[in-house]
Amino acid sequence: MPLALYALTAGAFGIGVTEFVIMGLLLEVSRDLGVSIASAGLLISGYALGVVVGAPVLTVLTDRWNRKLVLIGLMLIFTFGNIACALAPSYGFLMAARVLTALAHGTYFGVGSVFAASLVPKERQASAIAIMFTGLTVATVLGVPAGTWLGQQFGWRSTFWAVAAVGAVALIVLSVLLPGNRAAPAGADWRADLRAVSRGPVLMGFLTTVLGFAGVFAVFTYIAPLLTQIGGFDDSAVSAILLVFGGGLVIGNLMGGRLADHRLKLAVLGTMASLAFVLLAMTAGIHNPVAAVGLVGLLGIAGFATVAPLQSWVLSKAQGAGESLASSLNIAAFNLGNALGAWAGGLVIEHGPGLPYLPLASAVFPVAAILIAVIAMRADGQATAMRQAAE
Repeated sequence: MPLALYALTAGAFGIGVTEFVIMGLLLEVSRDLGVSIASAGLLISGYALGVVVGAPVLTVLTDRWNRKLVLIGLMLIFTFGNIACALAPSYGFLMAARVLTALAHGTYFGVGSVFAASLVPKERQASAIAIMFTGLTVATVLGVPAGTWLGQQFGWRSTFWAVAAVGAVALIVLSVLLPGNRAAPAGADWRADLRAVSRGPVLMGFLTTVLGFAGVFAVFTYIAPLLTQIGGFDDSAVSAILLVFGGGLVIGNLMGGRLADHRLKLAVLGTMASLAFVLLAMTAGIHNPVAAVGLVGLLGIAGFATVAPLQSWVLSKAQGAGESLASSLNIAAFNLGNALGAWAGGLVIEHGPGLPYLPLASAVFPVAAILIAVIAMRADGQATAMRQAAE
């Protein structure tokens, strides 16, 4: 794989750390800024909102720019946003800085996915996208625990200074290694892009992404109480078990890319079916300590094996016009799925059958995603047959 691809991965690592590290520093932030833990938790929601809003807006605004300059500009926003977080004198300022930082997130992964795919032959494009997303998974496995430890030892602001330094390094690497000949698509027009992403197959691809990731995060958001209250683990064991989940992320991400390179539609359906199976198995297996650890790892594999196939599938539906916008919107769809899953999981726990049945209820999401994907694929096949008949 070309070195430029690993430059994109470096940027993905920094963005991944800044998104999730706040989860481990809520107590420190709440104490320092004099707000409740619940209010500190809204810093996560604020970031997600920034991703959802920033992905389409910045993609449309930069649709005529050189792709390398777009990615460098986004990394500048990311770096200065983290510096602003480190210097934040108040909760409101920190929230604004988090939202500013998040604006770069969706567009970076959206434009970066298209850029990564352009660096390799067509039969290796899904693997290229998966390698870029490995930066996000490594951030979850290593960067977030390291950032949490740093913030607990030297204050939460030190973590944001460290992430800003990662952004500065990524900025240099992107400037040096990315080829500068990736111009915006000829005749780029945001109206044509909007028409392209408004097509039925693309919208159904977004919906499949939302539903698939909702299934992952309906369980993952509440993995600690599942392990301690249902699985019988001590609180101290949770962080070690999450490393197993993180290892699964890396394996699943790369595995999904390889599958999508060979049989894209089968990869989409197969990874969703695997996710549903793992969630069903967790309902029975979470009570057994050995099985629980294995199932947490399998959740990481199955959940993140869906990423490259879903991203590649959406790109395949929006080739040419709307490709970058579709890619960015699909990143927003992943984040929307995160939020939907966390909300739905809370409903199951508080107003539904309760925590023991959370994995079973969560399996509804990937099953629904499979149904939507099958409908989209059949409609696409019929449309292709009609076009060929007309020719």
